[in-house]
Amino acid sequence: MSDVQKSETLRKAFGDDIILFDEQNESAAYRILTEFRHDGKEYAVLQSDALREEDEVALFRVVPGDGEPELENIEDDDEWETVSELYDEMTFPLKGDFE
Repeated sequence: MSDVQKSETLRKAFGDDIILFDEQNESAAYRILTEFRHDGKEYAVLQSDALREEDEVALFRVVPGDGEPELENIEDDDEWETVSELYDEMTFPLKGDFE
């Protein structure tokens, strides 16, 4: 995790929460849990109320947009897995640290 750097691109643009729209143009509020850079790319971990109830999060790639940052779905399985593992490492310390 040594090459992970915290970032605040979304938080600086939108505050602690962001409204996202799905394919049916339904909106949902998401809390920005964390943002970080890894391997030259920036990522955001978001959570809606529905995801929080399921103890799940949404992972996105943050990319420059016209005036404000935009979110992209992470389509590559390996990239998604890497980002998920990095978030887990930041959130949940290794079990060996407490044994």
